Amino acid sequence: MGMPTGIGIIDLMLGIPSPDRKPSYEFLKPLLRDRESRESFKFPVEYIFKDVPKTGTRDDYVKYTLEEMDQWGIERALIGIDADDGTSREALRRHPDRFIASCGVDPNQGVAALRHLQRMHEEVGIKAVSAFPAGCSPQVPINDKRFYPVYAKCVELDLPIFVCVGVPGPRVPMLCQHVELIDEVCWFFPELRFVMRHGGEPWTELAVKLLLKWPNLHYSTSAFAPKHYPQAIVDYANTRGADKVMYAGYFPMGLSLERIFRELPQVPFRDHVWPKFLRENALRVLRLEG
Repeated sequence: MGMPTGIGIIDLMLGIPSPDRKPSYEFLKPLLRDRESRESFKFPVEYIFKDVPKTGTRDDYVKYTLEEMDQWGIERALIGIDADDGTSREALRRHPDRFIASCGVDPNQGVAALRHLQRMHEEVGIKAVSAFPAGCSPQVPINDKRFYPVYAKCVELDLPIFVCVGVPGPRVPMLCQHVELIDEVCWFFPELRFVMRHGGEPWTELAVKLLLKWPNLHYSTSAFAPKHYPQAIVDYANTRGADKVMYAGYFPMGLSLERIFRELPQVPFRDHVWPKFLRENALRVLRLEG
């Protein structure tokens, strides 16, 4: 049958475009040491993504994003809501039926980070938390003691956490995101819904072993063009992992929706995998109604 249509896709990583993406990456500046990253790149993974979407200047970026979503069958999208991010908050206010709120967390902030999560949960109704261990300054390994209060808060609020794993795109050290570090976290927090972001490469075979081992561990395909989905992940989804692998894009950060959905039908998922991959697993993990 192949990839179905009219399924009401849920995209687990989408952003609202802006005229200048550079301010979004200011947090990385203290970690960048090579001249190209610091002075030449418009954004820190420019060397990887050669066809970054050109969204142009728009009077209404929220409207433009919705039009893109409608064109490609995306019913809802998980977007980041930061304290100073007016556009994303505006999108959520205008279209709560289309956008799902998530907020980032920096474990270096200690108790302030927990208060931030509580406030975003009460004021905005976040459905997920996100973290970028290699992007924290200083970096925070996935199993570091600074992360443990954050994980505990996620369990308390019944929120999943989406964590970047594997070699990071920006030119910063990688060991804090080694997939093996997830094992301890899943052991200590069996109730925590932990979602891997950004591929987990080059440790995808280890990722599959951990997905088999831990019931609440999941994998999302963010930042990967479909033709580059790791074979180990596709094979796992087609066998024992249909409930564990979820669709996430990377628009407008590095991939256009046109490219994603041009390539996606070529992914050799079995028929029973597609509805779960595109929608059903996300509904369950985010605790959303269908």
